[in-house]
Formats: sequence, C-alpha cells, structure tokens
Amino acid sequence: MDQVFRALADESRRDLLDSLRAANGQTLGELCGGLDMTRQAVSKHLAILEDANLVATVKRGREKLHYLNPVPIAEIADRWIRKFERVRVDALIDLKKRLESE
Repeated sequence: MDQVFRALADESRRDLLDSLRAANGQTLGELCGGLDMTRQAVSKHLAILEDANLVATVKRGREKLHYLNPVPIAEIADRWIRKFERVRVDALIDLKKRLESE
C-alpha cells in the first residue's frame, strides 16, 4: 500500500490516472498528447504506476496499451476512508429515523 500512496502523491501521476479513467486503453503516445510532459517523463511515471499496480498493460502488436487498475484505490478507500465515514453515515441514519418517528 505504501507504493500506492507514493504513486498517488505526485500530481502528474494522478493526471495520468485521470486520463486513463476518461479513456482506458491508451498508448504512450496518446497519453503524452494530453499532458505537458516529455515522452520520457510519462514513461517514468507510468513505470511507477505499474509498480504500484495502479496501471496494467497489454501488448497489442507493437503497441502497449495502458489500463487503469482501480483495485488498489478501492482497497485504500475500504481501509482508510469508508471505515471513518461509516460512523457519520450511521449517525445520519439514526437522526433521520428519529426525526421521521416524531
């Protein structure tokens, strides 16, 4: 999970993930087109995202397609976010029930 947090800490990598969320299965050239980064910089960021398992790749002929893997982000949400918001949601449900019963 540390690798995921480190990967997500960089704005450029978050921009790459946003680009893949908008249009999954992009080539390196397509990803470079929407960003103000060199091809080498995008490649380095993609390697970090792949190491963190946030991006999966599939080779199609000479092309390498990049796909967003949302599983590590969902695991973070389950472990670090949802358990904290559960208490608030339960309190709102209780409040709603009490107000409706009055």
